[in-house]
Amino acid sequence: MKLTVFGATGGVGGEIVRQALAGGHEVTAAVRDPSRFALTGERLEVLRCDLADPEALRGAVAGRDAVLSGLGARNRADAASGITARLTRPVLRAMEAEGTRRLLVVSAAPVGPPAPGDGLLDKAVLAVVGSVFKDVYADLRVMEAELAASGTAWTSVRPPRLTDGPGTGRYRRVVGGNPPRGRTLARADVAHAMLAMVDEPSTVGQGVGVAY
Repeated sequence: MKLTVFGATGGVGGEIVRQALAGGHEVTAAVRDPSRFALTGERLEVLRCDLADPEALRGAVAGRDAVLSGLGARNRADAASGITARLTRPVLRAMEAEGTRRLLVVSAAPVGPPAPGDGLLDKAVLAVVGSVFKDVYADLRVMEAELAASGTAWTSVRPPRLTDGPGTGRYRRVVGGNPPRGRTLARADVAHAMLAMVDEPSTVGQGVGVAY
């Protein structure tokens, strides 16, 4: 497949690029600063893009089978400014202009519904996390609302706390919900899950919780 990856200089985005290349896909990494992107490969194109300009992004998404986004806030100041929704909006407009349909993005477990079977401790931890990172989740909810209003065939992948552990390919997922007692997931397995969902119709228009 021909894939475009936004946020490729981040932890999840970089893993998506690595795994997609290893899987034989053609990958375009759309980045603001190519000097920060160290990956190479014969099926890899690194494209400098102004992420704020939908017209400038059209060439990055035209003719692609799917677009995968690891865009997100790197700190609380980013989240307070609504950066995830702000950066995703031009991607949506560019995709709609080019007729590129499939889009997968990274969100977060607290944006989804509570998992059935979670105990009091899990609910208490979730409440604390939701309070501390309220700006992050508010930003992600705005992004997801824009996905739902778009003309794309979107999927929002919602992991819990991210780690830098090795990918295992073994995790739980719930379409439209969250796995019970799902507390962590390696960035490598978030990327694995996103690539696995690219051609899964059951995940279109859905938030998908993924966790160990």
